[in-house]
Amino acid sequence: LQIAYKQPDQLLLPADQLDRVQKYLSPGDKPPTIHRITGGGWSRAMRTAREGAAELARELVELYARRTQATRPPYGSDTPWQSEMEAAFPYTETPSQFKAIQALKQDLNEPTPMDRLVCGDVGFGKTEVAVRAAFKAVQAGRQVAVLCPTTILADQHYETFRERLAPYPVRIGLLSRFRTVAQRRVVVEGLSDGSIDIVIGTHALLQKGVRFTNLGMVVVDEEQRFGVRQKEALKKLRANADFLTLTATPIPRTLNMALMHIRDMSLIDDPPPGRLPVRTYLRPFSEEAVREALLRELARGGQAFYVFNRVQGIQHVAEKVRRMVPNARVAVAHGQMSADELEPVMMAFYRGEVDVLVCTTIIENGIDNPNVNTLVVDGADRLGMAQLYQLRGRVGRSDRQAYCYLTYRKGKRLTDTALARLKALEEFTALGSGYALAFRDLQIRGAGELLGARQHGLMHAVGYELYMELIHDAVVQLKTAYEEGGMAAARLTDLAEDRLEADRLPPFDLPVTAYIPNSYIQDDSHRLAIYRRMSLCRDEEQVADIEAELRDRFGPLPPSTVSALRVMKMRILASRLGISRVEGRLGRHIAWFRADRPLPASVVAAVQRDHRGIRQMRDRLEWPYGREPLESLERLLNDLGERLEREAAPVR
Repeated sequence: LQIAYKQPDQLLLPADQLDRVQKYLSPGDKPPTIHRITGGGWSRAMRTAREGAAELARELVELYARRTQATRPPYGSDTPWQSEMEAAFPYTETPSQFKAIQALKQDLNEPTPMDRLVCGDVGFGKTEVAVRAAFKAVQAGRQVAVLCPTTILADQHYETFRERLAPYPVRIGLLSRFRTVAQRRVVVEGLSDGSIDIVIGTHALLQKGVRFTNLGMVVVDEEQRFGVRQKEALKKLRANADFLTLTATPIPRTLNMALMHIRDMSLIDDPPPGRLPVRTYLRPFSEEAVREALLRELARGGQAFYVFNRVQGIQHVAEKVRRMVPNARVAVAHGQMSADELEPVMMAFYRGEVDVLVCTTIIENGIDNPNVNTLVVDGADRLGMAQLYQLRGRVGRSDRQAYCYLTYRKGKRLTDTALARLKALEEFTALGSGYALAFRDLQIRGAGELLGARQHGLMHAVGYELYMELIHDAVVQLKTAYEEGGMAAARLTDLAEDRLEADRLPPFDLPVTAYIPNSYIQDDSHRLAIYRRMSLCRDEEQVADIEAELRDRFGPLPPSTVSALRVMKMRILASRLGISRVEGRLGRHIAWFRADRPLPASVVAAVQRDHRGIRQMRDRLEWPYGREPLESLERLLNDLGERLEREAAPVR
């Protein structure tokens, strides 16, 4: 692989070391800074990124420490009311939803507070998980706060909770700008005197005047959408209360790995039964096509969203829609409307008194109306992948076929990026595709949002994948230090900088033909992808999986590819034996050992006895390889492995 740095620097990298290379991905749209091979630019960027990752890891580990030190009485097994309420759920739980509920109940039976993140595509049943958790808390005599990023979402959760818990003596309050001052005062008083069990609201819940008698559980929907001050207030609540966070932002696997050491995580990744993928169409705007789509929806008794994301001009667009479908009841909703203006519109739409809602992206979070099954996005090229994905999740929430029309101005030439983004949405309509597909743009933005602004900048400097590795590594080191010596030890731990390097496999430079020929895999990008996957293997089973896949996709393996896979397995074994690199030259193999993993003298003596010509130098072994370099190396490595295993085995 030829890598171009800042002019004129270039580097040739052997294909078996592609694990050292990652595609640069960033939450922002700015191109990365290109560095020279020499000079300190990259080293400085890495040092700053390491410091940022360590800072975040310390914060996470402190949170973990506070949580593991705090105690509260376990909730105990389900009451008859709990079982009755759950049995009244009008749908069948999906396997992953059921698994999330079981994991949550297990958390609540522990003596330490819960901190669980439930990740699920829009409309996959996260709210039901929250309802069951909240009801369990109320029966244990604890108050519950449900925090939402938008007034509309708070209102919808309020209706859902009221409906699900109506048969039981649970008092539920709502704190949002849709409520009058008098109504809000009653709720605040109810929280402080204990007469309200569950409160649902926006950031108004975090204001100074709001006091709880016995706050036992906090449910946060889309935590990353709250500002810095609100997150600080949340941190204070977090230490002793059970914490449940819901998000529809796909969590990247690598970030998941980093957080898994600190927070428990559940993924709801299968759609409710009967749910159909949303049919998505990308096309230039045409009044006739839009009119036809809206009329078709109205003819089957449904409703539609018409998204135009500019407040200026939205009334003009609403007039255009009224002309297109004269019999439709059309209303307008946007974020600059006051609560008094917005609430009646949203409620009328929710009750089916409005047919077409012309709106901004205010609806991207929290509008749950199963009767809305057509979405028209006017100017889709001006919206990001994450926004479009969330918007599309607002339709198709029942067993009816839903339609999404992504339109752009006729005659407008789209940029390659915008076109690729829209095409991806058009092609990937599978339910849960936010996860299965792992929309990269969505995930990376999700990582940026979840980690905050400073981390966002550092991620841009070194690339998303490398930054995730740094966070994961820092969390593992600090958590180990905390578990061995408490928080003081974790605070004093200097993070080892060469940990990522230690995970690399030892390089092999051998006089053998070991590669994937162009004639076997003709497409360069496919071939590179296979090389990279091979270089990321860390056990023999993974290599065997790639071998089976190659035979299946491309046919019998050429001898050079068989050799490449053999070398890969040997590098994995060599890494376990503490070998740092292997060379074959002038008829001899040389294997260097790491300074912290010297070979025991008894093992050296045994292999010298059984293999001719082995010489031990200070930090390496040398031996002749004859006509078969690979066989000679494989034989010795296997023998070393068996002898070291016997040496380490306890004496009976």
